Amino acid sequence: QVQLVESGGGLVQPGGSLRLSCAASGFTFSSSFMTWALQAPGKGLQWVSTISDGGDITTYADSVKGRFTISRDNAKNTLYLRMDSLKPEDTAVYYCLKDGLRGQGTQVTVSS
Repeated sequence: QVQLVESGGGLVQPGGSLRLSCAASGFTFSSSFMTWALQAPGKGLQWVSTISDGGDITTYADSVKGRFTISRDNAKNTLYLRMDSLKPEDTAVYYCLKDGLRGQGTQVTVSS
């Protein structure tokens, strides 16, 4: 069965950086488009970024474009999200998704 385990979240000051990871198992990771999404307190799930199976095509929400970078290591079955220039409004639980399935998420809090 599909398993997605996110990690790497934490508390960071505005302007700081974090790298999130998502360890995937139970499916052919190298053949799957993968997505990061976030859920801020009291709000619905919001798309952040998607990467193609080979990693050559990436798309980003306007709110994170130029600050976040999605990448993957198909040899390690792992998805990443590099987050730079973090803002308080980036505070949320971040999830990796495959075909609408997601893990337990990792909390990112941006605060001074």
